[in-house]
Amino acid sequence: MVESIARVRHIRITPQKARRVVDLIRGKNVQEALAILKFAPQAASEPIYKLVASAIANARVKADNENLRLNEDDLVIARAFVDEGATLKRFRPRAQGRAFRINKRTSHITVVLQSADELAGAEKGAK
Repeated sequence: MVESIARVRHIRITPQKARRVVDLIRGKNVQEALAILKFAPQAASEPIYKLVASAIANARVKADNENLRLNEDDLVIARAFVDEGATLKRFRPRAQGRAFRINKRTSHITVVLQSADELAGAEKGAK
């Protein structure tokens, strides 16, 4: 019954590197996803770990507001995606008076959690 969304915007990590980590957790149980992120060696795993933890907290608050019982073990990462944010353009001096552009890319990361039974019902209805 509960669907919670958490977003982080303008995070200073390239979308390509963040997508590698998000692909590891998509469709997994939240406890399993947190364990994967905790031990993943990529730098993007720490902010994504915090984002999933925030989504769990959002689900807890939403369930309390709607007077629903929430079992956190039943939550699944239904959707997780990374969009490209604004690119910071910087210049580095090079030989003979030239300038070399450096693009510092940012990402917008979104995680959507749903309860497992709700996710199964949505997939059944889609078929």
